[in-house]
Amino acid sequence: MLDILYRRRSIRKYKTTKLDPAIVQQLVKAALLSPSSKKNQPWQFIVVEDTEVLKQLALAKKGAGFLKNAPLGIVILADPAISDVWVEDTAIAATILHLTAEALKLGSCWIQIRERQFTETESCEDYMRGILGIPENLKVASIIAIGYPDESKPPYSDRDLLFDKVYLNKYGSKF
Repeated sequence: MLDILYRRRSIRKYKTTKLDPAIVQQLVKAALLSPSSKKNQPWQFIVVEDTEVLKQLALAKKGAGFLKNAPLGIVILADPAISDVWVEDTAIAATILHLTAEALKLGSCWIQIRERQFTETESCEDYMRGILGIPENLKVASIIAIGYPDESKPPYSDRDLLFDKVYLNKYGSKF
């Protein structure tokens, strides 16, 4: 697992190669296996492979333009009526997707949607509702862009780890 964590980097450039349906199925299974508080599983997922829809979603917020070139986007939704910790549960699902993508030799990048604006008067969430037909009772947490990497980033090393942010037994006591 540490090898995967060292290698996983945010990838924003993707090859145009479509993902095999069996690989997409593995990603979906991983998302559905994500832990959630009290096993409430408040999350839902929209798997987007349609290039025109991905282009529209890439406009959802500044900095999301790279999604238009990804062969896959997985939109992570949640029903807050099911769990008061839906934000945490969707973040865990997104993390599981990132780690699974890395294990499958894919690149991925998180696109934050929750609490972001499309325009001054329209949220990213509302913009996406119009494109994807998302019901009002569901919240849109994020989109995970996934594809074969078309860029290379060096893995992390122990020198990158911020051990000074880790304490032993009480705050301020060096680990």
